[in-house]
Amino acid sequence: MGDWSYLSSLLDKVQSHSTIVGKIWMSVLFLFRIFVLGAAADKVWADDMSDFLCDSHEPGCKHACYSWKFPISYIHYWVLQITFVSTPTLVYLGHAVHIIHKEKRMMEQQKNGPILRKPKYTDDRGKVKIKGVLFCTYMTQLIVKILLEVGFSVGQFYIYGSLFMDFLFHCPISLPCARTGAQCYISRPTEKTIFIFFNLVISGISVLLNIIEIIYLICKRRRKATKQLLAQQRALSSQHYPANPAWGGMSNHYRGFPLTPLPAQSTADQDDKHSDFISKEKDM
Repeated sequence: MGDWSYLSSLLDKVQSHSTIVGKIWMSVLFLFRIFVLGAAADKVWADDMSDFLCDSHEPGCKHACYSWKFPISYIHYWVLQITFVSTPTLVYLGHAVHIIHKEKRMMEQQKNGPILRKPKYTDDRGKVKIKGVLFCTYMTQLIVKILLEVGFSVGQFYIYGSLFMDFLFHCPISLPCARTGAQCYISRPTEKTIFIFFNLVISGISVLLNIIEIIYLICKRRRKATKQLLAQQRALSSQHYPANPAWGGMSNHYRGFPLTPLPAQSTADQDDKHSDFISKEKDM
């Protein structure tokens, strides 16, 4: 099994530039995939070829049946899966690091002069804010990871067939085996079946975490947009109704619009009608 230290160090840098759900996904990747694959699963398949037996003694029959049963080793297939699934995260890391260096360079140029622009994607502690172009990159890498996980899980069914590892199987290859094929035996089938199901379960958990992270980011962005909208509405309402002690001087305005006084003729007509109404009441 190869050394995972370099990939682990790269993925560890993503921890500070991802969400809470992303950090959980990273922990699942380290603990339940890389560690288990390197510590236990590799040893289960280590002597697979040497313990693979067939009842035919024809030269090359054993290798032909092994290649027919396992077109690619499970271990190598899972290594490819982890590598491909981790690649979108590394692409996002490269984009985030590029933005951090770009904004640091901008701030260094503004040290000796007035601050014309503030950092858009980083705060005072250098932590990345997932928004704008960086938000699109983060969402894209989540979607690509989901597609890769599902693709590798489905591809495992097409390559190997059944999830259960049988102790005995029939190899139908006639050449170089006998015309009726050969009966072949697999070592430790129960252990291998457990690891097959374990890897599929972890793939499902990884997909679920990515979906939860997408929902979390969308809800967070919508909540932020709602707060900004409410703040704008409050700012507009404060302009219409200013909390000013000189409010009495604004009595001739209503919501910012001036109140036009009634014409003098109409006012006099209303006064005459009012006096006629009072005189009629007196006569009654």
